[in-house]
Amino acid sequence: MQWTRDEYVLTDERERVDLDAVCRLLSRSYWASDRPREVMARAIEHSLCLNLWWSNQQVGFCRAVTDHATFTWICDVIIDEGHRGKGLGKWMVECLVGHDQIQTRSQSLATRDAHTLYEPHGFQRTEFMLRKLPQPKQDVQ
Repeated sequence: MQWTRDEYVLTDERERVDLDAVCRLLSRSYWASDRPREVMARAIEHSLCLNLWWSNQQVGFCRAVTDHATFTWICDVIIDEGHRGKGLGKWMVECLVGHDQIQTRSQSLATRDAHTLYEPHGFQRTEFMLRKLPQPKQDVQ
């Protein structure tokens, strides 16, 4: 699918993901600043991704992980700092949560500071539990 808004194009075409741009965007986030490129490549391969493009540059990204029936996890929602304040994050989230591939029984996410971005889409603040596993050591070559 593809959406347009002013000079921006939003697409779910996985082939259009610019991995370098996504890793650069996420390196500036509080939740994924240390996520290795190889991990993101694997995550993208197994996710529904929306890519926001402006003037041949990827300036936004978000993804959803789903079983396509009961559950969807929304994550890695980010807009380049130079493109914030234009409603692009709201538009991107609206397109993602309404995407036909993730109309599951529930959609979940975690955020430290963007509750007002998600609440208009029906997300509610709730208790959340997390289990972190030790990360495998990366092969150094």
